[in-house]
Amino acid sequence: MDFQLDTPADSALTRRRKAAMIVHMLISDGGSLSLAQLPESLQELLTRELGAIRLVDRDTVSAVADEFANELDAVGMSAPGTHDGAILSLADHLSPRLASRLRAQTALVRNGDYWPTIVELPVEKLIAIMANESIEVSAIALSKLPIAKASEVLQKTQGERARRITYAMSHTGDVSPDAVRRIGAALAQDYGTAAEVAFDKAPVSRLGAILNSTVTDTREDVLEGLDERDPEFANNVRKAIFTFKDITTRVKPTDVPNCIRAVDNDVLTKAIASALKADEATNAAAEYILANISQRMAEQIREDAAEMGKIKKADAEAAMGEITKAIREMAETGMITYMEPDEEDEVE
Repeated sequence: MDFQLDTPADSALTRRRKAAMIVHMLISDGGSLSLAQLPESLQELLTRELGAIRLVDRDTVSAVADEFANELDAVGMSAPGTHDGAILSLADHLSPRLASRLRAQTALVRNGDYWPTIVELPVEKLIAIMANESIEVSAIALSKLPIAKASEVLQKTQGERARRITYAMSHTGDVSPDAVRRIGAALAQDYGTAAEVAFDKAPVSRLGAILNSTVTDTREDVLEGLDERDPEFANNVRKAIFTFKDITTRVKPTDVPNCIRAVDNDVLTKAIASALKADEATNAAAEYILANISQRMAEQIREDAAEMGKIKKADAEAAMGEITKAIREMAETGMITYMEPDEEDEVE
């Protein structure tokens, strides 16, 4: 039986054919190649070239191998070659904020596929894609969503635009996988990365924390001014504030002993003595504390409080502030959980 060898002149071998031969040689020798990192269009071309090769004479194989080895020897530097690879290489050497943002961008990709990030976006962001992107891109994005989520997004998209998007879905059958991948990458970049913000906490939380540490007169004055300008914002700030008066409605009776354990006895006594002589809400908070600790300890605090003379307003607020500070710290670390206003009647 005669075998016909492929013995083309070196000039007849294209770079693609040579690349296919090198890949075959490496795989035949047990090498491992990450071809999946290439665009699918290049993977397909490589497969076609390799499929076109039958038998090649030894001299041609040696010539291609020598050329490949010479090109490797001439390489002076090997860079990542991709945007994501560059991020991984440089992230540890950049400023912390930029490195964090770049890592977040890299995290958008899962095994080279950006679409899981798009699929997990909240419905509001998916609706924004339908409203802002082209009809064709929107149709592809809608096609990639799970049925239930796609239905919800479609229902919340404007009628005329929804009709145009659904019609465009009929033309998505011929879209190449590589094009779909690139669309997913672009959408993930635009919609999957959280916008960089200057503050870690929301305005309500920041202002609430500040007012927690201010004296009562200042706090009430600020809240009164907010009521006039933005009642809704003022109401949300009040919810973010925790003061001595809030102990009655926000702290569970069973948490009271743990909350005051970290407070110095003299400070606790001064706070209770001041609160018992204050307005009705402050007095109620003091009585609430005394009612939910041991009877012996409560009686001792009452006796010591009765023996205290007049307490300066600043000292009284500082003492009560130590108690509320201890409670806030326990809530922030998860050691206790605040009651919501409507839970008060449910607690025995």
